[in-house]
Amino acid sequence: MPNIFFYPQKFILPNGLSVIASSGKSILDVALENNIPMEHACEKSCACCTCHCIIRKGFESLSKCLEAEEDLLDKAWGLEKYSRLGCQARIGKEDIDVEIPLYSVHYINEMKK
Repeated sequence: MPNIFFYPQKFILPNGLSVIASSGKSILDVALENNIPMEHACEKSCACCTCHCIIRKGFESLSKCLEAEEDLLDKAWGLEKYSRLGCQARIGKEDIDVEIPLYSVHYINEMKK
């Protein structure tokens, strides 16, 4: 089973975390199962981009990015080449490193109010 390393993130995971995960699970499900409060405003239905994450290692081992996910990723704050939605990216057989950005589109919108 692959090792998933979540980079430290000062708001929700100050020390980072390394966990073992089953292939086929989404990054978001692995995070939530390990008490990482990764945002997911649409309840994992691929209707927002609040679970945006950046894959720093092992991007190629994840499930393919479908068109619906690509469309939503265009709206993600801090989009990078190796960005994925945590609810859609399914873990393969290789280890991955995941960075959860400090801010999401939801957080940015709340700041503007």
